[in-house]
Amino acid sequence: MSSVSPYGGGPSAPPRWWGLAGPFGAAALFAAAVAWVLTHNPTDAIPDISGGCLWTAMTGTQGPTCGGTRMMWHLLHGNLPEAARHHLPALIAVPVVGYAWARWTASTMGRWLPALPLPRWLLIAYAASWAVFAIARNLPWPPFTGLHLTDIQ
Repeated sequence: MSSVSPYGGGPSAPPRWWGLAGPFGAAALFAAAVAWVLTHNPTDAIPDISGGCLWTAMTGTQGPTCGGTRMMWHLLHGNLPEAARHHLPALIAVPVVGYAWARWTASTMGRWLPALPLPRWLLIAYAASWAVFAIARNLPWPPFTGLHLTDIQ
């Protein structure tokens, strides 16, 4: 005779709330990143424990962490034009990633949210534009110098 789980789904089914570990873990990591950005202002000239930008310190180029942390700083302070200037592709991704997280969380609770109707060509174009942006922001001649982040030490 086997015992049946009070949580449903058979004798070895984990509690339903256990499925929330993934979404809540991701939210905790995101919250930690936001806390880091808020406590280590990436837009000031004060050297922090990681310097102006860890990516720049390691590679000599401007990468995703340089503009991404600054984009998040300006977004958290409601300055959308500066957020877009620092990392437009990441800013565009914010609502999509937020909805994907909400959909993931809902699915672990047995709820259903519809998938975003994003065609494959749009996802490919977005990934390509992210790559072009990453390269263009490091080119040393106009008009690409306008994409350079000047507040990186």
